[in-house]
Amino acid sequence: MNPEASQTPEPIDERLAEKEEQNNAVEHPVNPSVESVGETGGVSSSENYATFEPLISNAEVVDTTVELTENSNGEFVAQSEPENTALGLEIESENHSLYAEAEQRVAELQKAEAALKEEIVQLQASYKNLQGQVSETQTSLGRLVQESLVQLEQRKQTLQISVEQLERRQERIRNEMRTTFAGTSQDLAIRVQGFKDYLTGSLQDLAVAAEQLQLTPSVVEREKPAVKEAKPVEPQSGIPQFAQQQFQDTTKQIRRLIDQYRNKPDYYGPAWQLRRTFEPIHAERVSNWFFTQGGRGGLRTMGSRLQNILIASAAISILHKLYGDRIRTLVLANTPERLGEWRRGLQDCLGIGRPDFGPDRGVVLFEASDALAQKADRLTKANQLPLIIIDDSEEQISLSLLQFPLWLAFAPDPKTVRNYDDDF
Repeated sequence: MNPEASQTPEPIDERLAEKEEQNNAVEHPVNPSVESVGETGGVSSSENYATFEPLISNAEVVDTTVELTENSNGEFVAQSEPENTALGLEIESENHSLYAEAEQRVAELQKAEAALKEEIVQLQASYKNLQGQVSETQTSLGRLVQESLVQLEQRKQTLQISVEQLERRQERIRNEMRTTFAGTSQDLAIRVQGFKDYLTGSLQDLAVAAEQLQLTPSVVEREKPAVKEAKPVEPQSGIPQFAQQQFQDTTKQIRRLIDQYRNKPDYYGPAWQLRRTFEPIHAERVSNWFFTQGGRGGLRTMGSRLQNILIASAAISILHKLYGDRIRTLVLANTPERLGEWRRGLQDCLGIGRPDFGPDRGVVLFEASDALAQKADRLTKANQLPLIIIDDSEEQISLSLLQFPLWLAFAPDPKTVRNYDDDF
C-alpha cells in the first residue's frame, strides 16, 4: 500500500470541519441583528437605513467568505479526486502484478513438484528393479556357492576314503614283508636289480669313453704347395671408366638410354628416371661427358640453370640405371636460393620427392666445397659412388673435389649475361 493514500483523507476532513464552524459563526451573528431590527420598528427610515447598512455589509462579507471557503474546498476536493483515482489505479496495478507474479511462481512450483514426483516414481521403479536384480543375484550366488560346497565336500570324502584305503594297503604289505620269507626275498631282489642297473649304466659309459681315446698317434701327410696361376690384372670395379674399350657393354647401355630419353620420353616413369623432353643438344652434352671426359669434367653452361639441371638429371638417371642405390648425388651451389632451384628442378626432372633429399639420402645439397669433399670421402670409404655436380655460379673449384671419380661442373659462358631469377 502507498503511505500517501492513507494520509490524504485527514486534511480533507479537517477542512470540512473548519468550513462547518465558519458557517455556524456566520449564521449566529446575523439572527440577533435581525431580531433587534424587528424590535425597533418605530425608528425612522433613515435610522433604519443607517442601522441595517453595516449589518448588510457584514452579511455580504460573511457570504463572500462562505462562498470563497466553499469554492476553495470544492477546488481542493476536485484536485484531490484525480490524485486519489491515480493512486487507486497504481495500487490496483501493483496488486495485479503481484498476483500475476505469485500465480506464475505457483505454476513454476507446481511444475517442479510434478517433475520431482515423476523423478521419484522413476527412481522408485529403478530401485525396485535393482533390488529385484540384487536379490536374484544373491540367490543365484548362494545356490552356486552351495552347489560348489556340496561338490567339494563330496570330493573331500572320496579322497579321504581313497587315502584310507591306500594307507591300509600299505600297512598290510609292510606286515607281509616282515613276517613272510616271500616278502623278504622280494625286497632283496628289488635292491639287487637296482644295483645291477647302476653297474650296467656305468660300464656302458666307460666303454664309450674308451672308444673316444686315441691310443696311437695319427700320421699327418704333408700337403703339396698349390701352384698359383697368374691372373691378368683387372681394373678396379669400384671406379667407373666409361672411355675404355673393355666397357663395351656399359657403353652400349648408356647410348641406348640416351636414345630412349631423346626419342621415347616417359613423362610418368618411375622415380630416378628422366621425365622431361631431351633434345639432341642435351644428348650431345651428356654423351661428351660420358665417353669423351669419362664422367669427370666440365661442360659449358646452357645459358639457363633449368637446362643445366636437365643435363645433370639425365646423367643421374643413367648412373642410377647402372649402379642403383650406390650413386649419391652431391650438389654444390653458393647460395640457398640456388640450392632450392636445384632441389625443385631435380624433383621435376627425376620424379623424386623431399624424402630423397638428406644427408643419408640420394641427393645432398652443399654450400661449401670442404663439407662436400668430406661427405664424398666418407661415401667412397663406404663403397658408395659420389657424383659431384657443381653449379655454374661457382667461380673457383676446390682441388679436393677433382680426386673423386665422378664429377660434373658447369662452366659459365663469359659472352652471355643472364639473370638467375628468370630460370624458374
